[in-house]
Amino acid sequence: MRKMRITELLKKESIELGVSVDSKEAAIDRLVALHDKAGNINDKTEYKKGILAREADGSTAIGEGIAIPHAKNKAVVKPGLAAMTVPDGVDYEALDGKPSNLFFMIAAPENGGDVHLEVLSRLSVLLMDEDFRKDLLAAKDKDAFLQVIDEKEAEKFPEEVAEKKKETEQNKKEGYRILAVTACPTGIAHTYMAAESLEKAGEKMGYALKAETNGSGGAKNILTAEEIAQCDGIIVAADKNVETARFDGKPVLFTKVSDGIHKPEELIQKIVDQKVPVYHETGEKKSGENAGSGIYKDLMNGVSHMLPFVIGGGIMIALAFLVDDYSIDPSNFGMNTPLAAFFKTVGNAAFGFMLPILAAYIASSIADRPGLAVGFAGGVLAMNGTNFQALAEGTTTGVSGGFLAALLAGFLSGYLVKGLKKLTEKFPKSIDGIRPMLIYPLGGILLIGAIMCTVNPVMGWINTGIGNWLDSMGDTSRVLLGMICAGMMSIDMGGPFNKAAYVFGTASLDLGGYDVMAAVMVGGMVPPIAIALSTTFAKHKWSKEDRRNGIVNYIMGLCFISEGAIPYAAKDPLRVIPSCIVGSAVAGGLSMAFHCTLRAPHGGIFVFPVVGNWFLYLVALAAGSIVGAIILSLLKKKVVEE
Repeated sequence: MRKMRITELLKKESIELGVSVDSKEAAIDRLVALHDKAGNINDKTEYKKGILAREADGSTAIGEGIAIPHAKNKAVVKPGLAAMTVPDGVDYEALDGKPSNLFFMIAAPENGGDVHLEVLSRLSVLLMDEDFRKDLLAAKDKDAFLQVIDEKEAEKFPEEVAEKKKETEQNKKEGYRILAVTACPTGIAHTYMAAESLEKAGEKMGYALKAETNGSGGAKNILTAEEIAQCDGIIVAADKNVETARFDGKPVLFTKVSDGIHKPEELIQKIVDQKVPVYHETGEKKSGENAGSGIYKDLMNGVSHMLPFVIGGGIMIALAFLVDDYSIDPSNFGMNTPLAAFFKTVGNAAFGFMLPILAAYIASSIADRPGLAVGFAGGVLAMNGTNFQALAEGTTTGVSGGFLAALLAGFLSGYLVKGLKKLTEKFPKSIDGIRPMLIYPLGGILLIGAIMCTVNPVMGWINTGIGNWLDSMGDTSRVLLGMICAGMMSIDMGGPFNKAAYVFGTASLDLGGYDVMAAVMVGGMVPPIAIALSTTFAKHKWSKEDRRNGIVNYIMGLCFISEGAIPYAAKDPLRVIPSCIVGSAVAGGLSMAFHCTLRAPHGGIFVFPVVGNWFLYLVALAAGSIVGAIILSLLKKKVVEE
């Protein structure tokens, strides 16, 4: 059996470089905390007791600056390593009386055999090499630290490299052991980043892995029925619902798309260790998915299908105003010339589907295909503001409830159809064929129609109130709103906070809040550009790889793809994220102060020609990016190149 390599036990979460501690116990506490952070232990106090008990038998500092504390303990949930460098050294009661500056702490499960002895032996052999120790102490970041270990293991144990290569090739011949599906609401960046991260982790760990991407252009690299039948398990890393009926009877791990990016090894190991439950398609909430994440997925499923209509229609409408002649008839601006009328008519046609599509696909996410028609009908009723009073007066429209009413219609439609499914489960088998074709759409549309005609006046009042609130805000309040919305775009770069701000921006378009949308987009453009500027002008703060990849972030930022900042934020969140939030907030506040407007909800620099006050919008973008870059460059520590 192939022995576990150091790099399989040691993760970036359990490494800390350049630490300063003043005692042996402080060093132990720091290492125990790293194990806890990596999820290797479930009780820090119990595990520390095991470490101290071993130290009572004699110090684990073996000299030459090396200390390898270890414990076989019931608090350990999985074998793991924690590593720490202490440049100034600390008295760890070493055998040679010298300070220790290089620490590896081994965590072994109580019933885990002799894994701690195997790792202890391997570490001792590797650390005998003085150059190896020097390289570890000189490592500029965690990736470099792991690379030094990986290269030394490959050099010291070449037979294991050959065995691993043989195992990987054998896996590929036999098919994919692990499959994955990745999806994010917009299908632009997170989807593909997660797929690449999982595939690379699979290759590194020696397991053949194939990832299907559910992006904005549709599903790619689609998993075949044969691959699904032969695999050990499937990872579904998605923030929107994907088709899962095909996985019935297979172990399926449902998780967030961000986990696919940041925790690929952990997800793969769960499949390999057979710690994932077998999935059975019931139409109910997925195993391991809480109510909050289920609602978020349903919402994002609606948003992701709505965005093409909003973006395409919004840009067409914006073009209409760009090419029209205002002087002909100010009251008919956007329709005065034939070309403008074409753009606005087509744009309105696409944009008008925004709310019905949102409601339809939220309902579809909850109740599958039978919910689609009911949700669409509810969305149309919400858009028109249809209510009983209006119908009594001989009209089908009232005050539109807008985005909020469509949200309500989508969720209500989904749960109504789900309820109808439950109610009709025990009907005679002979009518199974008409349930989805007659009972669900007829009963669902009838019920949602009655509900929306009742609640639409209330939702319309709320929607009108929000519109009036936006209109009545003074300059100071609008600047603050712009700062908050833009700052939220940088909190998690494509995650829930980012999506909440973006959804608010697109909803504001329906209320005439074009300045809110402008602040949201400029806020999302800042993080990648700020990082690119810092890597360009503060080169001594970044590694060669970071500087090389930083150039791409200029393009991603200008294209309004905030996710370009994620790799940098993941490496150094405490410095990168606050810097980007401040930069985005500055840009969003200035955009509001300059009264910049944007009728197109996406497009980055490509839609700047249709931005109101586009020159000052550029100023806001530049100012926010420069502020973010300066703060980031000041906070970052100097990188010492080898």
